[in-house]
Amino acid sequence: MATEFSREFFSENRIVKADLRAAHQLREEDIARIKAEVKKLYDATEVILNVSVDESLLSGYVLQVGDRVFDNSGRHQLDQMMAGKPSLATLKTRIEDYKPAQTSAEGGVVISSADGIVQVEGMDKAVYGEIVTFENGAKGMVESVDPGKLGIMLFDGAETVGVGTLVTRSGKRAGIPVGDGFLGRVIDPLGEPIDGKGPVNAEGYNPIEKQAPGILERQSVDTPLHTGILAIDSMFPIGRGQRELIIGDRQTGKTSIATDAILNQKDTGVLCIYVAIGQKASSIARVAEDLKKHGAMSYTTIVAATASDSAPLQYIAPYAGTALAEYFMSKGKSVLIVYDDLSKHAVAYRAISLLLRRSPGREAYPGDVFYLHSRLLERSCRMRDDLGGGSITALPIVETQAGDVSAYIPTNVISITDGQIFLESALFNAGNRPAVNVGLSVSRVGGAAQTKAMKKANSNLRIELAQYKDMESFAQFSSDLDTETRRQLEHGKALTEMLKQPLYQPKSDAEQVVVLTLASHGMLDDLPLADQRAKTNAFVRQFHADVSGTMDAITSTGKITPEQVDTILTAWKAFAGGESNGIQ
Repeated sequence: MATEFSREFFSENRIVKADLRAAHQLREEDIARIKAEVKKLYDATEVILNVSVDESLLSGYVLQVGDRVFDNSGRHQLDQMMAGKPSLATLKTRIEDYKPAQTSAEGGVVISSADGIVQVEGMDKAVYGEIVTFENGAKGMVESVDPGKLGIMLFDGAETVGVGTLVTRSGKRAGIPVGDGFLGRVIDPLGEPIDGKGPVNAEGYNPIEKQAPGILERQSVDTPLHTGILAIDSMFPIGRGQRELIIGDRQTGKTSIATDAILNQKDTGVLCIYVAIGQKASSIARVAEDLKKHGAMSYTTIVAATASDSAPLQYIAPYAGTALAEYFMSKGKSVLIVYDDLSKHAVAYRAISLLLRRSPGREAYPGDVFYLHSRLLERSCRMRDDLGGGSITALPIVETQAGDVSAYIPTNVISITDGQIFLESALFNAGNRPAVNVGLSVSRVGGAAQTKAMKKANSNLRIELAQYKDMESFAQFSSDLDTETRRQLEHGKALTEMLKQPLYQPKSDAEQVVVLTLASHGMLDDLPLADQRAKTNAFVRQFHADVSGTMDAITSTGKITPEQVDTILTAWKAFAGGESNGIQ
């Protein structure tokens, strides 16, 4: 429809010309009513209406007054419902959600376009977060609502949208298709598969922006979510429904910790979602291949917004991943979601905000960048049992510059989350991997997310490590050390070596308890550091088959008795002494 908009002004007259296409011949009273509405809307003294019949509209009518389109046709409804070849479940949701707007402006026109952000005039009734469709098929989302115009960020087709392009409302909020079929797949933030394995059968449609559950709908975090990493599970335990930040410089092993945590959820019933934001496509492919090689992709979904994707796609990626996680949580399942990483997410949002002419603040970020992450992470929780008992556990990742945790984004996310695991470059380069800084790391859930066996086995671990760090600095200036000081130094070295753990080798809770029991009783102090890992691993493998069934008992009860501690120590002494009958 290319009717040119014209207004003719005389001394006191204001004439508006409009074009009306109807599916069937309209009655005179209907035409008069439409003329009255246009006259009132444009404060006109006369309305010249060009009426025509277009049976392809199926039903209703389309009214265009200049740039503005009032679309109340059956064809418009059908196009909205059938966009993207939806599955039956998605189609059902779209039919239920569709809200025709008979007397509100359904369309507008682009007045400026740059870097995937367009300004639109004429859609006065559009709301924040609503999906809009351009005449060339591109889609976008309303991100800014200003007097007289809207700011819309494009998801695709940015190069084909220019000044004068017509745009229409969809009447629905941005969302993502959801369903069990997404497990084992790699998808983009719009829910489209990008792994070349064909389409996904969706079972529903969840909005990407959703209000977090209220405090009365939640229950306390007290069920452990084991990462399989000894340094974390022993000192900074994570519970189901917790939000634990992983923070550190680039190349310090942040993604590796998240990957190990995903691998350790095998056979636990916990589903995993890995959200890659602004990562290289090769890095995402490597993570997917590692998960597949270790059998973890069957319960994992990867939501990928690569560095080459637009800022709007990177911006909605973590919200889309959370919408998928909420689908699983609503079915009573536990979900582990990794955001890798929120630093690049904030950079994408900053780019969008600056293009929308929002005022820059500290470090050029907009003033609402705290709300950007708080409304995302608040959606991670553990629901009450009568509401399904599902949970979302979040592991957001933030990258620091030269270890500066006092920068804007790190301080924001630290204040939102329930603790942080700080990875230090100096420790990483010294071979202490994972490079967890014991002094700066913390879990605010603490012992509530630990088994009693783990609490007992590591009761003095953090204190002993802190004493060792202080004593190590002191010992550098003294060559003559007394026996007790030398013993504490050897004990601290053994503990530090014990916490080293190779990639893709997560340990079960019982294995960690056995190793910690040996370390806390000084059994590892006399071992050469180079032999410690091999010997403890060999001992644990053999102790699995011990007739006492100690490890199975620890796994089933979550507790350790003094008799079981004695059994572990006795078996170790026999194993270290080379007795063939040490472990039965």
